[in-house]
Amino acid sequence: MSTNSISSVSDSTKNTLSVLVKHNLNTFSRIIGIFSGKGFEIDSITFASEAEPGMARITLTTTGSEEIVEQITKLLHNVVDVKKVTNLTNKKFIERELALIKVSSSSENRTEIMLIAQAFKAKVIDLSPDKISLEVTGIRDKIDALIEVLRPHGISSVARTGAVATKREFKGKA
Repeated sequence: MSTNSISSVSDSTKNTLSVLVKHNLNTFSRIIGIFSGKGFEIDSITFASEAEPGMARITLTTTGSEEIVEQITKLLHNVVDVKKVTNLTNKKFIERELALIKVSSSSENRTEIMLIAQAFKAKVIDLSPDKISLEVTGIRDKIDALIEVLRPHGISSVARTGAVATKREFKGKA
């Protein structure tokens, strides 16, 4: 398969994979190696301890065709310490991201920035005479929208976690 088909937008969709692994950084680096070695893109990746001691969950988002994601899943299953790979994309799942955004503020625009933060359910976590730091959680689109609304005020820094996700357990009618 050519590299062009990997990056083709027309047949590519965003996929969220949840990978249960034994907790060690060698596994994490092997997974990164799969992506870099095959030319697959990682949009975001998180690594955190799991409820079960000695286990960790890696949540990664990638863009690719169904065939590419199937290939990625097969390659991940071949990594020694990988216990389970779940493609959450076509399942009901909960996904969140965290961002810390530092915005320039003055007495003239401080109220407007705080109203914008309130509209996006962002928390003010730090204030200084010339900056406001906000914390916001939500889906990627919400965070991207907040950043765009704040951009005219002068964003001095953004730190984002990348997506974390889990399968939704609620089975009722929604």
